Amino acid sequence: MDNGTSAPVRPASDDVPTRPFDGASPYDAYVRASVLNNLQHPLTDAPDEMGFVVTTQVMELWLTLIVHEWRTAGTAFAKDDLDSATDALTRSRRALTALQATWAPLAALTPAQFNGFRAAFGTASGFQSAMYRHLEFLLGDKSEAMLRLHQGDPVVHEALSETHRQPSLYDEVLGYLHRQGLPVPEHVRERDVSEPYVSDPGVVEVWRRIYAGPQHDPLLTLGEQLTDLAELIVRWRFDHIMVVRRAMGTKTGSAGSSGLAWLEQRSAKPVFPELWEVRGAL
Repeated sequence: MDNGTSAPVRPASDDVPTRPFDGASPYDAYVRASVLNNLQHPLTDAPDEMGFVVTTQVMELWLTLIVHEWRTAGTAFAKDDLDSATDALTRSRRALTALQATWAPLAALTPAQFNGFRAAFGTASGFQSAMYRHLEFLLGDKSEAMLRLHQGDPVVHEALSETHRQPSLYDEVLGYLHRQGLPVPEHVRERDVSEPYVSDPGVVEVWRRIYAGPQHDPLLTLGEQLTDLAELIVRWRFDHIMVVRRAMGTKTGSAGSSGLAWLEQRSAKPVFPELWEVRGAL
């Protein structure tokens, strides 16, 4: 019977498990947060250096995920498994969106703030990132010169060499389109995949057929997925340019490159070029 009183409400904290963990928490054992959180070692007292280190490390993690998803997609295309391939591309698009957002902590660095720690990292430079090189190789931007830069580290060099000599993500897409009955030129399908991919008019025609056909064709959806990825890569590169332009202007890059001019030259390289060219042919 209700006597007009109610049971006391337990504080939310009472629901928290109180038994100590046997060793590391299950969370830490799975995520390795204690490892990640001990990888930041600023070399100066500059207040902006910690943000620079963390941001760069986070970028490396997103690059690792994107490379993983593109390899997954490439394997699926090779097996003619469009559903699994497009699922992986969708996941990579989300990761690319997150990667682009990581520029935010560095976007407004002034020259004085950047100079407060720039000398500390010596000749280190973002273009030395092995994971970013994997990403570019998977886009078809193969480069023997960039591969040679890593020959001093045998493990890294061998991993990059494997990505360099394997078909790119786009190569796998074109192979899949050919097996679906589209006329991808033989010289494109049998090209040396360790060479940089260059636009081909025959491939433009393949995409023209797809884009001129039914607008709900899964292959057209695939084309738009790839276009989304290409656009996000270009936007990420442009944001990189803007960060550098604000923080250091036209100074020489830390690794001896021309800095801003070098970044602008690299960013001008097209990603999946025929998917852009085809739009003018429709």
